[in-house]
Amino acid sequence: MRHYADSALLTDLYEIAMLQAYFSRAMNQTAVFEFFVRQLPAQRNYLVAAGLAQVLAFLAALRFEENELAWLGSTGRFDAAFLDSLHDLRFTGALDAMPEGTIFFAGEPLLRITAPLREAQLIESRLINLLHYQTLVASKAARVWTAARGKRLVDFGMRRAHGAEAALLSARASHIAGFDGSATTIAARLFELPVFGTMAHSFIQAHDSEAEAFATFAHAFPDNTTLLIDTYDTEAAAAEVVRLAQRLRAQEGIHIKAVRIDSGELGEQARRVRAILDAGGCGEIDIFASGNLDEHAVDALTSGGAPIDGFGVGTRMNTCSDAPYLDCAYKLVEYAGQPRRKRSAGKSTWPGRKQVFRRFDAHGMMEGDTVALEHEAAPGAALLEPVLRGGAPVQPAASLAQLRARVQAQLASLPAALRALEPAPPYAVTVSPSLHELARQTDLRHDALAAAARANWAT
Repeated sequence: MRHYADSALLTDLYEIAMLQAYFSRAMNQTAVFEFFVRQLPAQRNYLVAAGLAQVLAFLAALRFEENELAWLGSTGRFDAAFLDSLHDLRFTGALDAMPEGTIFFAGEPLLRITAPLREAQLIESRLINLLHYQTLVASKAARVWTAARGKRLVDFGMRRAHGAEAALLSARASHIAGFDGSATTIAARLFELPVFGTMAHSFIQAHDSEAEAFATFAHAFPDNTTLLIDTYDTEAAAAEVVRLAQRLRAQEGIHIKAVRIDSGELGEQARRVRAILDAGGCGEIDIFASGNLDEHAVDALTSGGAPIDGFGVGTRMNTCSDAPYLDCAYKLVEYAGQPRRKRSAGKSTWPGRKQVFRRFDAHGMMEGDTVALEHEAAPGAALLEPVLRGGAPVQPAASLAQLRARVQAQLASLPAALRALEPAPPYAVTVSPSLHELARQTDLRHDALAAAARANWAT
């Protein structure tokens, strides 16, 4: 039996229920769905696209196993002919998307699926699940990266992540957005991330003294010694580090790399520790800080000149504590060659296959986006690119290094007001006149068909 995260049953029941209803009417013509965010959280000026690689892996592995079909049959909800039709279900369609690491805004399709209806419908829940979370974390992490002003950043979030998959994917998403690595060991293996780690307070407490604990760790890791110094008295521990560092350096050639502070007023603590280290001839020892940090705390420390060389950021980033969800959706925009759209109040959508065109000013700064029909000629660079055709990749996957470089380039081209942590006037996203006209025509066609259906029912 496959891991539950790889199962086709990792979906909402209504996806499979709709498939049976489609099957009963032989409805399986080409459908087009688009994923987008309706509006940005009040605390975000932009979002960073992430999660596409996991979507591709999901689509490549999409199938129902025999035991899964047997379980569906045991529920009594589905008929045998329909379940039998699922034996050969695979993703055979097309996918177009903004590359991971692309900055995007509300109302812009981030991804488009074009596939037979049953394939495009079934993948909805898991696709949203994968894109939503990593985009959420990457967008938060990019803000932390901006606030850090070049200081080292490490993902410390596993222990309070909302489950194992969240711990893994937040490590990946934060690395794309600029973090140097993660403390989550399996993430380092799976995604080839730099891995970082120090020690817990329990390690200090398990020894009879801090001096003994520090020496034990330094001898265990002579090439990468980072010592946690706030278990008892931070300044006294810093003085102990000086004594140990002097002895190890002189007698054994071991150089302590850094100390970590995890509590108290970090800026003031760091200043006092820095003074103790420098006075003891240990100016080469870095100071690393952690403890309920987010972009605002990091910004306050870096802008205030705190002598901190790196930060461990966890809980508030990978739970996105200030904006823990995105108002996102995956909606049908075309079926059987006809544009479709939702018209409900507050949740209306634009019909048809779309493209996003981005304009830049003479200095290479983002100037505005236009959401237009896919084949429309609009000014600017087209953001959605072909990714899958016939279920197969059309280009090699980008490396994490390439994704990180893309995020940095995108942030550099983002207007300063939008890059700031404070809310800014919204970025200009316009909808083309042709798309407005298609919506009008779609509504007229729908209303005419609905009226004809009512007339048929009346007779």
